[in-house]
Amino acid sequence: MSDEAIAEIAARGFTVLRGRFAPSRVEACRRAFWPRLLAYLERRPEPNRGPNRHFLPLPFEPPIFDPVFFFDEIVLRVVRGAMDDRVVADQWGCDVPLLGSDRQAVHADFQRPLFAEAPDLPLPPFAIVVSFGLVRIVRENGPIEIAPGTHRLPRAEALRAVESGEIALEPVPLEIGDVLVRHPWALHRGTPNTTDDPRPLASIRWVRRWYADASREVGAIPLATWEALTVERRSLLRFERAEGLA
Repeated sequence: MSDEAIAEIAARGFTVLRGRFAPSRVEACRRAFWPRLLAYLERRPEPNRGPNRHFLPLPFEPPIFDPVFFFDEIVLRVVRGAMDDRVVADQWGCDVPLLGSDRQAVHADFQRPLFAEAPDLPLPPFAIVVSFGLVRIVRENGPIEIAPGTHRLPRAEALRAVESGEIALEPVPLEIGDVLVRHPWALHRGTPNTTDDPRPLASIRWVRRWYADASREVGAIPLATWEALTVERRSLLRFERAEGLA
């Protein structure tokens, strides 16, 4: 499974690991997160990802933070195979389109080039995004659409191919427990949520140890959660620790 998934990311820019997480764990995360999400939306902050589309950091308290989401053996093997063994997770958040959200412009994530003088220099990935739905993600509630193979093209050429229809955007529906692993440079877009319910997609960003940016707000890990992790697992997380832990 993992070798095929790694090859698919290299060729197409994304893969889906079907049924990777136990639905009971995802449901426990959803139940704990839902009151926080509704409270957040009740305050009606300005959408930060387009009309009626929000991104918010996820907390590190169990069961919202479940070590399985970060340290599943197969998912980690795929992430490491797409990059190298020296990776760390540095973002943990949730994208939530609501009723009234629209179709985003086609874009890539973290698109600032490493070398400004050579923005289209072909490079191995230095970031991989792992995502899973807290609800079933179907056409009606706004699945991500990805243009396969566009991470391998210069940006202008990739955009031209998508705009002309030469490369079609593919919707990625997800059942509870499915895990999407994608190269952030593969062109993609969010689609409208036409239902009355929020559609949360939880995401973890994994990066090579030498890469860092502050592209998204991230929460801190409580002391109790941090101390419950093994030394090896701590070494895979690059997040601030709360309550004075250095």
